[in-house]
Amino acid sequence: MSLLWTSDALVAAMDGRPLGHMPDGITGISIDSRSLKPGEAFFAIKGEAMDGHDFATAAVKAGAGLLVVAEGKLPALGRLTAPMIVVPDVLVALEKAGIAARARAQAKIIAVTGSVGKTSTKEALRHGLSAVGKVHASAASFNNHWGVPLTLARMPEDCDYAIFEIGMNHENEIRPLVKMVRPHIAIITAIAAAHLGHFKSLDDIAKAKAEIFEGIEPHGTALINRDDARFKLLEKLAHTAGVENVVGFGEHVRAQVKLTNFVLHADHSIMTAKVMGQEVAAKIGAPGRHIVQNVLAVLGAAQLAGADVTKVALALEDLVPERGRGQRHVLRHREGPFTLIDESYNANPASMKAAMALLEATPVSGEGRRVAVLGDMLELGEHSAKLHAALAELVTEGKTNRVFLAGPEIKALAEVLPSDFHTEYRASAQDLKPVLIKAIRPGDVIMIKSSKGIGFSKLVDALLEKFPAQAGSTANS
Repeated sequence: MSLLWTSDALVAAMDGRPLGHMPDGITGISIDSRSLKPGEAFFAIKGEAMDGHDFATAAVKAGAGLLVVAEGKLPALGRLTAPMIVVPDVLVALEKAGIAARARAQAKIIAVTGSVGKTSTKEALRHGLSAVGKVHASAASFNNHWGVPLTLARMPEDCDYAIFEIGMNHENEIRPLVKMVRPHIAIITAIAAAHLGHFKSLDDIAKAKAEIFEGIEPHGTALINRDDARFKLLEKLAHTAGVENVVGFGEHVRAQVKLTNFVLHADHSIMTAKVMGQEVAAKIGAPGRHIVQNVLAVLGAAQLAGADVTKVALALEDLVPERGRGQRHVLRHREGPFTLIDESYNANPASMKAAMALLEATPVSGEGRRVAVLGDMLELGEHSAKLHAALAELVTEGKTNRVFLAGPEIKALAEVLPSDFHTEYRASAQDLKPVLIKAIRPGDVIMIKSSKGIGFSKLVDALLEKFPAQAGSTANS
C-alpha cells in the first residue's frame, strides 16, 4: 500500500519530536482506535468527553504505525514501545498536518456549506467526480474543528479533486476552517432556519455561512443558490471578501447553472440543465426535488473544476441516498411488503419540507398509507414552538394519512393538528417504538424524520430488526 505521509514529512509538517524507531511512513490517519487500520498514525486528540491518550494502548494493539501524542501526556505513556511523534498539542499538530497537505496538493479543491444539503451535495460531488479522476472527500459529516483538519491531513498528494464539507452552528466557526482548506470553488447550498437558536435572523445565518468566501483562492469562484431569498446578500458578501467570480445555480432566469426541466419519480429523478451554456442531462439515482437542486451545484462545480460534465452527470445514475438521508428499505410485514424511508439524521423546517415531499412522491400499494414519523427539530431557540406548529400545514394538506410524533418540541405540532387527523404523540422515541411497530400495515410508506439528537435512528434500527428485508430489494429500492 502506498504511503500517505513519510515519517520525516509528517514530523516536519507538525514541528514534532520523533521518539523511538520511526517507520518509513504511514498509510493513513485515525483518531479512533476502534476503526484504525494497521500502518496508520493514531492522533491522540483530547476531546470534550474523551482523551485519545487513554486509547493509545488499544491503538498499538490495532496495529498503529505510530502515535502522535502530547508532551504533557508522555510520562503516562512510558510503558508503550511504539514509535511516537511528540507535540505540544495534538489537535494543533493535526491542523499543521492538514495545512501542509493542502500546500502540497495539486487537486482542485471544493468546499461546501449551507443550512441544508451539505453532506448530500458533498457525496454527490464525490460520486460524480470519481468518474473522471481520483477524489478525496470528507468522511461522514466530518465538518467541524477536528473533522476538517483530519480530512485535510488525510488528503493524498496525487488526488485530482478534493471535497470538504464545512459546518457551523455559531459565527466565526467557518472562518478558520476555510482558511486551512483554501478552496478554488466554495458552494453555499441554501440558507434556512437551522441553528436559528444561535442567531437573531436568517440574515445572520447567511453572514456566518458567507465566512466560507474568505478562504477562496485568488481567481476562485463562489457557487451560490440563485433561488435562495438571500442570494443578493451572499453575492454582496462574496464580493466584499474579494471573490471575483460569483456563479448562481437554480431555476432563476439569471442562473448560470440553470435547471431547464425535471421529472420526479419515487426512486429517481430526471433533469436537464444549462451549465454555463452547455446542455446537460442527468438521471439521478437518489430521489427528491432537493436532490435535483444539489445536483445543479455539483454540475456547476464540475464545470468550474474543468471536469467533463457529461461524464459526471452520467455517473449520478447510480447515486444512492445514505443512511439517515433518504435511504430506502423495502421490508416484509407478515401480510406483505412496506417501504421505510430513513431521514433520521437531521431536521429543520426546510429539510422537513423536502422529506414530506419525498413521502408524497412515493406510491403506496394496496390499502397502504403514507405515514410520517416526526421528531424534534433542534437548535431553533425561541422560534421552536412556532416553527414546529407551522409543520401542521405540511402534514394536513398533502397525502399523508397518519402522523406519529415524539419529543418535547414537536408536541407543539401535536397540539395544533386537527382532532380528526390520525395522530399519535409520545414523549420519546423509545415510547413511540411499540406504537409504531404495531401500527404498520402492508403497502405502507413510513418516513422517519428528526434531528439526530432525538434518537430516531433507533426507530429505524427497530424496524430493520423487526421486519426482514424483502427478497430482491436493496437499500435504495
